[in-house]
Amino acid sequence: MSDRTKEPTTVPVPTGAPVSTPEAKSKPRFGRTPAQPLPDLPPRPADAPTPGAPAALAHGEPHRPAPRGPRRARLRLTRIDPWSVMKTAFLLSIAFAVVTVVSVAMVWQVLGAAGVWESINSTVQEAIGGEDVASFRIEDYVGTSRVLGFTMLVAAIDVILITASATLTAFLYNMAAALLGGIEVTLAEDL
Repeated sequence: MSDRTKEPTTVPVPTGAPVSTPEAKSKPRFGRTPAQPLPDLPPRPADAPTPGAPAALAHGEPHRPAPRGPRRARLRLTRIDPWSVMKTAFLLSIAFAVVTVVSVAMVWQVLGAAGVWESINSTVQEAIGGEDVASFRIEDYVGTSRVLGFTMLVAAIDVILITASATLTAFLYNMAAALLGGIEVTLAEDL
């Protein structure tokens, strides 16, 4: 059997190498002759990319650039809805009013339990003296019921003022944003 009738052995061609022709098979390629056996190479893992191909294209996926860090977006706050601001401010001011009344009531109860009012009464009676001061009681002027009534009145006024001022601020911001463009905010995505 001559060399021409023998079936050619399959030799893997590296990516990017010129296509072989029958005349090129007889010439040595890369220092080997076609008759030389190929060296034993370890098997390539199934998920390894094909040599010379980009990593993303080896799996049939489109090529995507590598992430460079968190994405950033520049946004402009051009309008605030006054109705939503009014509702939110109303609810927050109600919560603030409840916290104020409860905290004043707790402080007054603690002061009464600690004996502060009796101490103030005895100090005033000793300092001033006389029959007129003997019936003096500080609780008649700053008693719990009076203080809580005043606190509720102030809390109700605060609810009205906070709600109105927040709504007015939203209207003023919308007018300023119409003239100047609003506030720019840069947002970044967490990785």
